[in-house]
Amino acid sequence: MINLKAIKSPADVKALPVSELPTLAEELRGVLLQKLSRRGGHVGPNLGFVEATVALHYIFDSPIDKIIYDVSHQSYTHKMLTGRIEGFLDPDDYSIVNGYTNPVESEHDFFTIGHTSTSISLALGLAKARDLRGEKGNIIAVIGDGSLSGGEAFEGLDNAAELGSNFIVVVNDNQMSIAENHGGIYDNLTLLRETDGKADNNYFRALGFDYIYVADGNDIATLLDTFSKVKDSAKPVVVHINTLKGKGYLPAELHKERFHYSGPFDLASGQPLHPSTGDTYESLTRDYLLGKMKSDPTAVAITSGTPGVMGFAPEYRREAGRQFIDVGIAEEHAVALASGLARGGARPFYGVYSTFLQRAYDQLSQDLAINGNPAVIGVFSGGAEGMNDVTHLGFWDIPMISNIPGIVYLLPTCREEYMAMLDWAMEQSSYPVAIRVPLGSAAPTGKSFPTDYSDLNRFAMTRKGEKVAIIGVGNFHHLAEETAELLGSRGVNATVINPRFVSGLDTEMLDSLKTMHSLVVTLEDGSVAGGFGQKVAAYYGDSASMKVKVYGLPEKFLDRYSAAGLLDECHLRADLLTGDIMAALG
Repeated sequence: MINLKAIKSPADVKALPVSELPTLAEELRGVLLQKLSRRGGHVGPNLGFVEATVALHYIFDSPIDKIIYDVSHQSYTHKMLTGRIEGFLDPDDYSIVNGYTNPVESEHDFFTIGHTSTSISLALGLAKARDLRGEKGNIIAVIGDGSLSGGEAFEGLDNAAELGSNFIVVVNDNQMSIAENHGGIYDNLTLLRETDGKADNNYFRALGFDYIYVADGNDIATLLDTFSKVKDSAKPVVVHINTLKGKGYLPAELHKERFHYSGPFDLASGQPLHPSTGDTYESLTRDYLLGKMKSDPTAVAITSGTPGVMGFAPEYRREAGRQFIDVGIAEEHAVALASGLARGGARPFYGVYSTFLQRAYDQLSQDLAINGNPAVIGVFSGGAEGMNDVTHLGFWDIPMISNIPGIVYLLPTCREEYMAMLDWAMEQSSYPVAIRVPLGSAAPTGKSFPTDYSDLNRFAMTRKGEKVAIIGVGNFHHLAEETAELLGSRGVNATVINPRFVSGLDTEMLDSLKTMHSLVVTLEDGSVAGGFGQKVAAYYGDSASMKVKVYGLPEKFLDRYSAAGLLDECHLRADLLTGDIMAALG
């Protein structure tokens, strides 16, 4: 056995005999599985890249040689070999390292990265800076798991081919994205695998790269030999390695999509420790869309490499057939495609995580909103209780979408309202519509909601009172109701409003509040800066008769925060809000 605690840096890896490196890889894989089964994380990508990481650190000299990991979801072994092994060995220390590369953690990390297709561009910037400064050293970009389908990856490759100096791209080809790969580039990767890299039709050579193929990308001896050949290369080169996603853990090898990312699981069986039960908003969306597809042959569901965002596991993708489109990890293309489908008379629904929709801002504005095409976008995991890594925050979809003219942005409060809004959006043909899918339980509430939202920007008053009006947006409407209940126990009969729309204001209702109210409180599960509440405050302006208090999330990059702690900090808790409101009312 190898004393893993003694590995403090890549120098300790280099000190090992080559014959011990396969043993090191297996022991690292075992440590990975122990942590991943307890805490969750990216399982398959990391298990398949263990040997390659050991070989990279054996041959290259990090941090002088710089290794950039696309998405960072293949970087766990890298972290263990660069002084952070304690964050993987001791359950009490699991939280001291995050799931992505982070320059604050180590000099061996150069960027905080969590989105895809970025490593080549970032690494190319390092390479060009090296050349401008007259320095030496290898620059290595690692990319895989479907990231080549992203437009930025092509742009980086296209530009890098002209560098004329050292630049190494390691393509980790495990034949998978999160789900199966989609796009013509993967046909070429298949051809290259089938011909042992000898096919004349070679995507990378066509762009101007030298090219080396490694048929067994999990064989350390071959990797050491290959990386030795390209070290200090004087021109850009692609090393294309064929790896097994999930290697060394049979459930992950057999169920690659399920184990791309997983919550805690039973190591013996691979079954999740905390399986979801009952309906989810993902399953509700999927079932609605499948039903829509059966009644309307033009109904289409679109994903940009994350079919699970709307519940489309493999069996449901097969059921949908050609009415389900996975564009690969290409959010920009997905939005423009949806706009084109809508203009062509189809009924597209694009399901996307809030954090990834940011990548398509220009397309939302130019390709969709200006053209006014009635595509529907389902925005998932938006808000404090969505994702909580610094690279995956869902705080900014409200400011982003609501400030683009022409897009209707709806924020339902519960299951029934979501389904009503979704059906209206898919049936109407007048506007591009985005719907922020609620967080939390999708259990039925028994409430009924309107089915027509074509009279835009009409708020709904759910409780009529006086003195204070609480406008609770989407996920936080329940908080508005809870706060009103507490205020009632303090003798204040508050008005509660469900705005439904955040892309515009119901100025008629806002004006009507002036007669019986002196305070308006807005609650939104998103950034205060540029958000809905600031629009309300701006509308009332310097009105002497109305004070506005705006509550929401801070304009900060937060990492692995406690959602409950963040909400407390922002006073987004009924008792804290009640105290603030009573103080404001005097």
